[in-house]
Amino acid sequence: MTAIIFAGVVLFGADRLLLWMESRGHINWRRKGRKRLSEEPTAGLDSMLSDSSHR
Repeated sequence: MTAIIFAGVVLFGADRLLLWMESRGHINWRRKGRKRLSEEPTAGLDSMLSDSSHR
């Protein structure tokens, strides 16, 4: 029983820490959602390796 309570406290603390980091702009956790990678600009290596840019 103690292990279950401890695990719950650890998970709650980790969630609060990640939400705080999200509010500071370090990560996207729950409130802002994931970025759509298809809409993000591609890096140089990505554009060199993609099939559409070869010809």
